[in-house]
Amino acid sequence: MNKEKLSQEEKTLLDAVKSGEYESTLTKSRRKELEAAANLTFKKDKQINIRISNRDLVAIQSKATEEGIPYQTLASSIIHKYISGSLQDLTTNKPGKHQ
Repeated sequence: MNKEKLSQEEKTLLDAVKSGEYESTLTKSRRKELEAAANLTFKKDKQINIRISNRDLVAIQSKATEEGIPYQTLASSIIHKYISGSLQDLTTNKPGKHQ
């Protein structure tokens, strides 16, 4: 298990799941609603064509190989993370970086 600290509520929930005492309160209609939202979130129904440098293409293909996923999936993930604000620039605020 990971080394993150759990809140008391999370520990209680985890113990209940492990002991088999947890009972979901999820209704069928709410489950359908959540499944529909998830399907729309991950639905890939549009195609784009972009031009990138050979160096960038080779780098993304290499990273994708390391991750064990197709490079198009990695590129799509990067775009999604950027748009959603969860992509972090690790070079920001590094010593020696001019702003």
